[in-house]
Amino acid sequence: MYDPTVARLTYRALLGRRRALILFLLPALLILIAIAVRALTGVDDKVAADLLGGFALATMVPLIGVIAGTGAIGPEIDDGSIVYLLSKPVKRPTIIMTKLTVAIAVTMAFSAIPTLIAGFILNGNGQQIAVAYTIAALVASIAYSALFLLLGTVSRHAVVFGLVYALIWESLFGSLVSGAKTLSVQQWALSLAEKVAGEGYVDATVGLPTAAVLLTVVTVGATVYAGQKLRRLTLAGEE
Repeated sequence: MYDPTVARLTYRALLGRRRALILFLLPALLILIAIAVRALTGVDDKVAADLLGGFALATMVPLIGVIAGTGAIGPEIDDGSIVYLLSKPVKRPTIIMTKLTVAIAVTMAFSAIPTLIAGFILNGNGQQIAVAYTIAALVASIAYSALFLLLGTVSRHAVVFGLVYALIWESLFGSLVSGAKTLSVQQWALSLAEKVAGEGYVDATVGLPTAAVLLTVVTVGATVYAGQKLRRLTLAGEE
């Protein structure tokens, strides 16, 4: 379920000059903030957890997920160039799985790696905080990529809807409405971070078993539905 040609084209689209600049911006900002905080406060486990949870996991990871997930397929559908890909002898589920794999890889590279680096800058992985949030970023990258890839297949406004979910639903409603936290990829990922670092430094509102089930359901469900939507796209002359 992986096509090297589709992967190469998708990487080229995601890592073009404009998108690459945006993808590098947030990780660079995180690392710069980590350096400044370390210089000002020294080693502080609580400060490290707050920065990695409040900026890296809550803001950087979902935004990069939006860029990578929607950008893996959305622009091709919007400008109609997807018809050239669909006309090739490549199964449509293979196209979705390949694009999802690329989106996950890009999201992980631009979110989990900077999170680990920032964590070591802040406190040298004291209390396993750097590793805990890196694991959370890795897991969140998978769910966000699947969710936003689905948005890219069903809507021409996928980026807008992705930003609404990431910045308004998860960050705003997720912090104000307790019930909204249950439907938050961020909170599901935090449950894994809490397992590694402990409750004193990570506060997740969703239990680990529930989080694991929801992460699996969302990732698999979004991928399957995206494949179905792509199957329904017909080319001129198809019956």
